[in-house]
Amino acid sequence: MISLSKTSSLLLCALGTFPIVANAQDKPRLILQITVDQLRGDLPTRYLDQLGEGGFRYLLEQGIHYNNAHHTHANTETIVGHTTLATGANPAAHGMVGNLWYDRAAGRTVYNIEDADYSILTSGADVDDTTEIDPTQRAATSEGRSPRTILTSTFGDELAVSTVGQAKVFGVSIKDRGAVSMAGHAGKAFWFSKAAGQFVTSNYYYDAYPTWVEDWNAKGLPQSYSGQSWELLNPIGTYMFGEHDDQDWEPDFAGFGRTFPHPLGTTEDTYYTTMLTLSPFGDQMTADFAKTLIDAEGLGDDDVTDFLAVSFSVTDYVGHFFGPSSLEAEDNLLQLDRTLADLFAYVDAEVGLENTLIVLAADHGAPEAPGYLASIGMPGSYVSPDEWDTAPAIERIKTRFGITGPLFEGYDHPYLTLAADVRDNPAIDRVALETAIADELVSFAGVAYAVPSSRLREGSLPDNALMQAVLNNYHPDRSGDIYIVFQPESFINDMDGLSVTVTHGSPWRYDTFVPILFAGQGISPQTVSRRVHPIDVALTLSVVAGTRPPSGATGEVLLEVLGQ
Repeated sequence: MISLSKTSSLLLCALGTFPIVANAQDKPRLILQITVDQLRGDLPTRYLDQLGEGGFRYLLEQGIHYNNAHHTHANTETIVGHTTLATGANPAAHGMVGNLWYDRAAGRTVYNIEDADYSILTSGADVDDTTEIDPTQRAATSEGRSPRTILTSTFGDELAVSTVGQAKVFGVSIKDRGAVSMAGHAGKAFWFSKAAGQFVTSNYYYDAYPTWVEDWNAKGLPQSYSGQSWELLNPIGTYMFGEHDDQDWEPDFAGFGRTFPHPLGTTEDTYYTTMLTLSPFGDQMTADFAKTLIDAEGLGDDDVTDFLAVSFSVTDYVGHFFGPSSLEAEDNLLQLDRTLADLFAYVDAEVGLENTLIVLAADHGAPEAPGYLASIGMPGSYVSPDEWDTAPAIERIKTRFGITGPLFEGYDHPYLTLAADVRDNPAIDRVALETAIADELVSFAGVAYAVPSSRLREGSLPDNALMQAVLNNYHPDRSGDIYIVFQPESFINDMDGLSVTVTHGSPWRYDTFVPILFAGQGISPQTVSRRVHPIDVALTLSVVAGTRPPSGATGEVLLEVLGQ
């Protein structure tokens, strides 16, 4: 794809010395970055014989498939992985250490992109979006959203800088954090409000909605699914998990059911839009909005490279409730395959795939449901950090250090934070206290490691990949006091009172393992099994587009994308 004047230039680029600047005629007119939330690295090929043409099969057969890609940070959550893909940096630099973190200055747990200075734009609907399906948002005290908590630049930001603002940069997702993180500081973000039943944005981006957004919302696509059910795409006998449609470890959320068909209810029901985003319809309407955006904003219409990031969220929601090895997860992936094929066909018609570079990756993988593991003779369990503060071992520590009140402010995955009175007490040796707590916690059921932040600050850690991943997740202003790593296949099954089957967020390989696929302009098909990382994506896109690297990027250029 990239014309080089000297072979040595390519070597210097690979070493991270300086970026190769693409010739204008070599740059794609559109870069389409797809993020599939919770798409573990083995899943695109798991159902390969069931896939149609033009979706995953197009990426796998006509693109570059990196089949050994792993995140290098320990807390594999949505905002962390999305921001890592956008910035090419680890959370130690970009600052998004978790979906939630305890803000010591504010004295409360905060939601990652909340911003009281920038409220959601309204268009005659209530958009106070503390949603039931995504309870992490309940920590936010404001429905305002912006990217200001992202501490480094994104690829989209650098594209805007290099084109003097001429490049069009957008992020779209059901999840606000999926859209905001990928759009960066200089782009525009849209996400789906379950409260309003429409796509929204905040006044960080616009003073008023563009007409095309108002028109899209007015056509009522989300409402058109009222009264429908999620039906299987194919005959049940063709599915790998066709005989596993009713498992007692799968919760029945508000009447959605554990077997097909799954009824959405009607627009009159409290959880209608929640059910909508727990079905393939959620991704379908996300793709429909993205196609409307491409047309209305003229993406790919000229020689200036534009950037559209689309994050598909349903795989994550389905995975949380049913687990990745379920009939629901299998059918959802087949339906997402059709949604991708439709989106790619639209891009081909409007821009031309020969003028478009597509990259698909994931923010994190997923474990298996303990119930499913038990059915095949493997261990798995749930843990309950809420019970730790009253455990006898913790009471002994409080007695030893003269602590009479609560020891912990709380647990915001993956960090335990000490209570303010404990942290601010000059008579308490913080290093000794953190060490004592960590020594006790590793004896608790389900806990593999407990790493004091004092050791992270000092760099006093064993020299292994797991501890490096924990360090990559450490930010002094946002990380808690003790980092918890659960045992493999052990995790919390409660999200703010909402019972789920599977929760990701560990440094174990099932959570770090994601696909990376490039296809489109200048790409020659191949499968690459070399170990690569999602932090490589943003830097590679910067080379393709001829921009500066994002400010915190630490990855390497994926040379195969450059035809090398």
